[in-house]
Amino acid sequence: MLQVKGLYGGYPGFRVLENVTFSAAPGELFGILGPNGSGKTTLLKMISGLLTPNKGEILINGKPLQNYSTKELAKITAVLPQVASEVFAYTVRETVSLGRYAHQRGLFGRTDSQDDLIIDEAMALTGVKIFQDKLLNELSGGERQRVFLAQALAQEPKVLLLDEPTNHLDLSFQKDLLDLLKKWTLEHELTVVSIFHDLNLASLYCDRLLLLKDGQISAIGKTDDVLEEERIREVYKTTLEVQPHPKVPKPQMILLPEEEEVSTIKIDESFLEITDDFAELISPFPLKVMAASANGAGIGWHSRFIMYFSDEFNEKESAVAMPATNPELVHFQTYEQTFILASVGRTQDVVNLCIFVNGNLSDEAYLQGIIAASEARALATGKSGSGGIVIASTQQGNPVEGEMLGNFIREGVREIVGKLKSNNDLV
Repeated sequence: MLQVKGLYGGYPGFRVLENVTFSAAPGELFGILGPNGSGKTTLLKMISGLLTPNKGEILINGKPLQNYSTKELAKITAVLPQVASEVFAYTVRETVSLGRYAHQRGLFGRTDSQDDLIIDEAMALTGVKIFQDKLLNELSGGERQRVFLAQALAQEPKVLLLDEPTNHLDLSFQKDLLDLLKKWTLEHELTVVSIFHDLNLASLYCDRLLLLKDGQISAIGKTDDVLEEERIREVYKTTLEVQPHPKVPKPQMILLPEEEEVSTIKIDESFLEITDDFAELISPFPLKVMAASANGAGIGWHSRFIMYFSDEFNEKESAVAMPATNPELVHFQTYEQTFILASVGRTQDVVNLCIFVNGNLSDEAYLQGIIAASEARALATGKSGSGGIVIASTQQGNPVEGEMLGNFIREGVREIVGKLKSNNDLV
């Protein structure tokens, strides 16, 4: 549907784009990314016909853009710009109706019943029909953005060009708008080309991405190929990490703030309290946790860790927690960079382990720690065993490699479980 071939150009005396080539097919949501000044808006203006390239070609349905009349182009191409602060004294319905202008016939270009049906559908889909009689200047920026999207959809275009479509929208409307765009793209075989500032939204909704840097193509292709960590760091000149989305196979960018001064606080028995009802460790700051426990299982950030002796103890719900027998069957010790808290479970063949690491762990190291703790517990007890296992790290200071962590855990668990056995706490 849309082909862009070797575009060069920009503004008088200032070239912005250099040899930009890509295509976007019907049913595809194609995203354009890049830092400020990389040429995103200039490229969109060229595709929409507002700016003529110095060199190169733009084709829609195989026909050069310059061969379309203004009205012909308006029938197949719609543009949703960023919301401007200036608005005209039109009602919402009048504004959406302007999307039908290119399809109207006759001297006065009035809407007919078919136009009205299309206008109503566009307003209903974008959620603006409820205030169709309001003036534009009575609406918020987000509401106006939805009105202009309805106007664009009322055009029934084959190509839809969007410049930061989620600008001014809160989270719920961002999702609603992009879900709607994705649905229309597929159901109506619409070709959507959209500029995104939010890399995570682009990753979630776009089929393919074009990444611009200084007016040139840095990368083009599927989201996994374009949103590569080192490339994004280099293009955007910022510190971030790429992590998988927890629900869908899409990469997500995690911004990293400038590191604060590393705390000298180490997690040890000074933060532990043992009473008749529970053994609780409260960290002065959140720890990154991987837990297989009765409460708080999974991966997250926590500051409270509890081994509770009675099911009536209700504060366990807000913490990483696991059931234990009594305070006499709780032992702890520090081993190298780890502080290990162990308890006998509700039966005397179960051992719970909370392992606190004073250092920085990778995701791989967490997994290696869980495996090492499970293996060490089984070897020390002589049974396959069960019970909770928690690895919690300060994520401060020097990194602790997975192999080194495994060694710390094996030695520490062997010693602390040995104490439990020597006291006849385990059977």
